Amino acid sequence: MKVLLLADVKGQGKKDQIVEVSDGYARNFLFPKKLAVAADSKVLSEAKSREESKQFRLKEEKSAAKALAEKISALTVKITATSGADGRLYGSVTSKDIAEELKKQHAVEIDKKKLVLGENIKAYGTYEVEVKVYPEVSAKLKVSVCEA
Repeated sequence: MKVLLLADVKGQGKKDQIVEVSDGYARNFLFPKKLAVAADSKVLSEAKSREESKQFRLKEEKSAAKALAEKISALTVKITATSGADGRLYGSVTSKDIAEELKKQHAVEIDKKKLVLGENIKAYGTYEVEVKVYPEVSAKLKVSVCEA
């Protein structure tokens, strides 16, 4: 019997997946616990349309993320900092500082967790920071650290 799973079922499949199970398993376990419904033509067409809308939404999100990545790649964030006599910064420039300056200077809001720094920036100069905008979509942001 083909059923549409309404929740994840161990050993059978994930939610919204259509699987083949024995009649007894479906009638005695899945249906009473409301873990599945029989996969008739109406349920199959609803599942197909849900999957299509999900794919469309993911495609739209990915294209928006690519546009944002292109925008970010063209930007340069300038951060001013003070240093000691040896040229090393007091403290360091962190991903939080970069995210705040990006929002302030260019009105682009990025979560600090999406900025990938090998380690915090502790000297003047220009650096490239990777920004993970979306899974499989990333951009390089230029960060310029200069004297105050």
